[in-house]
Amino acid sequence: MFKSRLHMFEFGKSEPQKVFLTSEHGMYTYSDLERFTGFFLDTIKQKSDSLKWPIAFLSESSDLLIFSIAAAWKLGIPIIPLSPKLPQKELEDVVQELSPSLIFCDTANRNRLSGEDVVHMDENFFLNAFTFDIRELELPNPSKIKDSSIFGYFLTSGTTGKSKIVPLKRRQMISAAKASAKNFQPEPNHFWLLCLPLNHVGGISIIFRSLLYGSAIYRMGRFNEEMVTEFLSENPRFQAASLVPTMLSRLLKNPLFKTHRDFKAILLGGGPTTQQLLKRSVERGIPIVSSYGMTETCAQIVANAMTTPSGMYTPLKSVGKPFPPNQLQIRDNNGKVLGKNQSGMIWLKGPQVFDGYYETDENVNIFDTNDWFRTGDYGHINGFDQLFIESRREDLIITGGENVNPLEVEEAIQRLPLIKEAVVIGVPDEEWGQKVTAVITLLNGQTPDIDEMKKMLSSELSDFKIPKELVVVDKLPKTVMGKVKRWELAQQIIKK
Repeated sequence: MFKSRLHMFEFGKSEPQKVFLTSEHGMYTYSDLERFTGFFLDTIKQKSDSLKWPIAFLSESSDLLIFSIAAAWKLGIPIIPLSPKLPQKELEDVVQELSPSLIFCDTANRNRLSGEDVVHMDENFFLNAFTFDIRELELPNPSKIKDSSIFGYFLTSGTTGKSKIVPLKRRQMISAAKASAKNFQPEPNHFWLLCLPLNHVGGISIIFRSLLYGSAIYRMGRFNEEMVTEFLSENPRFQAASLVPTMLSRLLKNPLFKTHRDFKAILLGGGPTTQQLLKRSVERGIPIVSSYGMTETCAQIVANAMTTPSGMYTPLKSVGKPFPPNQLQIRDNNGKVLGKNQSGMIWLKGPQVFDGYYETDENVNIFDTNDWFRTGDYGHINGFDQLFIESRREDLIITGGENVNPLEVEEAIQRLPLIKEAVVIGVPDEEWGQKVTAVITLLNGQTPDIDEMKKMLSSELSDFKIPKELVVVDKLPKTVMGKVKRWELAQQIIKK
């Protein structure tokens, strides 16, 4: 029988009959995953000439997608998770650049890409996997998979507008899983609730953590407040959940929402968290662990320690300390290391940090000579070495856990009629973390209809990038060089 790689670590073991995945569609064991892995390997051998080439996934969240991602990890095959929300041209550009040997598409997306390398993942694909005979199939020896090998290529969006490709290595994911386990982890046959997108490292890391811990996943395709409330309040098999602030805010609107006594923690990340939201959690005794991380660090690299009885910490706005042996520094714009309570750029170093972007020209000034990574985010540390985030990636907006590049949205708005200038900012919002807000000046004083604007923008932008609010001003605050003072503009909007 195939011996799982997780036996090589000091994590929980995954005996075959232990639960691996559950959703509204059924419950599956690690034995089911082993059979699927054999089927998946056979499929790739038939259609690809090497297991070394990456494979891509273009699919909505599904049990089949989780099985496929887990199987790729166990086989040592690099993955390229592609978001169904990607505009067609960007999707085609990424596929051309990374040249996956196979592209697995679900039914909803199978017509977006064509060619012999496109594999249709449907219900029959899943059913065939569980009737596959693996007795004569020799699976790769997990000890032969090098920790230095790449396990995935992830897309991230920065302030430049162009998505960057982040190659992540197995050793980085393993280090991240070990670090997270020291804080909290579910026990075997207990669930980590997964309702995050499966093209982001935040969602996918839950799959890999579960494999390494020998614990279980509960997949929820779309966030459902009522179901999550019931699971976390009453079902003792749920011990952890990863949520973005928007999701937590919706849960707290229900005055009866609470977590059961054996629930360990909600890992909160993916965007700004208001102090009011944290206070409401404290008052309910909801165990929240705020964290900080990014694709380049295999998700969380800084987090608050889980405490009892409420699972909260002080001060509330802190996102905690870096997981050892990862290190953190705050530096000024000249690279000088700053002291306590001084604001500056966040730099990171350690085994979770990636080795560089796929495109070498994007690595200019990203690392210093001692391999410290310049995150582009700003913050400070207090006297207890706790980190406080002040702004993420300069002008980047994080709304409902999704990254929005304001320049992309501004360009789309300025192509619309009646618009003279447009600036897009993130305004603090209880539900969304940040609300995408467009501040515009007009050509002839005629205000466009916001609903008509949104309709026109929907052909160019993903729904989460479309501004939720439109503010018309006579002029925009600018520097002597003509650059918009975004911070000043944001403060004006907040005060209104």
